[in-house]
Formats: sequence, structure tokens, C-alpha cells
Amino acid sequence: MIVVFGSINIDLIGHAPTLMRPGETVLGTALELSPGGKGANQALAASRAGAEVRMVGCVGSDDFAAQALTLLRESGVDLSGVRRMDRHTGTALIIVDKEGENMITILPGANSRLTAAALEQAGIAAGDWLLLQLETPIEASIAAAKLAREQGAKVVLNLAPFTDFDLGFLDHIDVLVVNETELTGVLAMLDVPELDEDEAVAWLAERIGVTVVATLGSRGALAAANGQIVSAPALKITPLDTVGAGDTFVGYLAAGLAEGLDLASAMERAGVAAGLACLAHGAQPSIPEIDAVTARLAAPK
Repeated sequence: MIVVFGSINIDLIGHAPTLMRPGETVLGTALELSPGGKGANQALAASRAGAEVRMVGCVGSDDFAAQALTLLRESGVDLSGVRRMDRHTGTALIIVDKEGENMITILPGANSRLTAAALEQAGIAAGDWLLLQLETPIEASIAAAKLAREQGAKVVLNLAPFTDFDLGFLDHIDVLVVNETELTGVLAMLDVPELDEDEAVAWLAERIGVTVVATLGSRGALAAANGQIVSAPALKITPLDTVGAGDTFVGYLAAGLAEGLDLASAMERAGVAAGLACLAHGAQPSIPEIDAVTARLAAPK
């Protein structure tokens, strides 16, 4: 079982030729409403990868709540750990340009009410995997990680979106997933001199004693574990929309590890899934099913 403790949002996605600069108004071309939130995105990705998934999070008492949970429910994610709060459902304001790049502002709403008590009530057990991000209160995520470890579960932390945090958090995780910006941020917190990517990932893994996975966009992914460096290529694609690609990678990675795949195989499958997610609009609608990922992996290189 993968238990995802994190955010549940509704995404308001505007499409425009270019991303705006401060003070600039850009005339857009289309508007979409889509379920989102890093927690919910990763839960859906893990479910579509074939894992059994429970979502622990909060939604509001507004009309967006049902929309935010639609695809999770359709995918068979256990929603018994989702609570309703007297605040608005978390909302992401997203602008995507014609190259597929994006700008995002998050309005947390009900997500700010999530506490470790919700995880304790929902349940987590030995052999489970807890998946965390940073769109909900960090104190709650730290407490959730401690609880999961006490119960014999493994903990995966996706350090996104990056913010300063108590470095003691890293004592309670088994796998750390970062992108380039997040890798730079955590190294700066540790006062590490500038290193190239291989050196940085290896140094961080040794320093904190966990598996570290770094996603590098079109250059694939890099990981360090037990003194070894593992890499996985990215799909060669022309992206339509990169929103949700990182969450797809993390959810598929967690599902692969929980399934018992070795790190290299889990990363390769996650990388293909993330690449396919860039070929459709929206965070959750773009997450591919496992059959599509398997077929792409089996296709001639």
C-alpha cells in the first residue's frame, strides 16, 4: 500500500503564447479546470502505475471539492483519509505558454489544515510506503514521517515546492526526490560548495544516508544509493505541457519501489511515464496508464 499524505487542489489552467513578466498583461487562448495538487497528482500516478493507494488530505466545503477528487475516485484510490474543512479547496493558478513551460501560484486553502492525526486515523502499517511533498504544513509532514517510521513503513519525500525546512526532517525518510532547483536549495542549506550534478547527488546521499533521486528534465534522472550512481534517460519528445510531469515521475517511482523493482528499473519506468505526461494538457488528465508506459518501454529504441 502507498499512503499519500499531501495536497488536493483544483487547477485553473490558462494557456497563453508567452509567460507574463511582472506588471505585464498577456492575452491568453484557453482556460481549463482540472484536478491537481502534488499529493493528489502523485496518488493518481501511483494508482495508474498499478499500486494500491490511500489518499490522506483535506478538501473544502465548496463545489471544487468533488471536482478535485473525481479522477482519484475513478482510479480506485482509497479516499477514506480525506477530510472536509470549512475553507476553500486548495487552488492552483497555472499559466502555460506555447512551449509547454508554466508558472504556478498555489492558494492552499483546506490543505493548510492537514495534520498527522489524519494519517494516524487513516492508518499506515509495516510494509507500506508513505509519500510526502511540501504543499501542506511541514510540521504535519515531519510528524507523519515519524509516525510512518514507527509503524515500520518506508518514507519517500518529494522536496517540492522547495522551501526552507528543518533539516532534521531528513532523518525520518528513506528516499529523497528533488529536481535541479530543489537539489541546489538543499545543498545551499547544508553550506555545500558548488558541485556538478553527479557529485552533488552522491554527496547528498552519503551526507543524509538515504537514496537521493534527482530529476533533470530533458536530461533524464540521476540517483545515488549505497555508494552507486544510477541514471535513467528521458523520452525524446516535444512537450505540449509539462504541468504534472514531475508528480507523474514521483508517483510512478514510488509505485515501482513498493512493487519491488530495483532503483534503475523504477526510475526508467517513471521517466517514461513523465515523458508521456508531457504530451497532454493538465496535471492529472495527462498521467498515463501503466499499459501505455509498458508499451513505450517495450518499443524499439
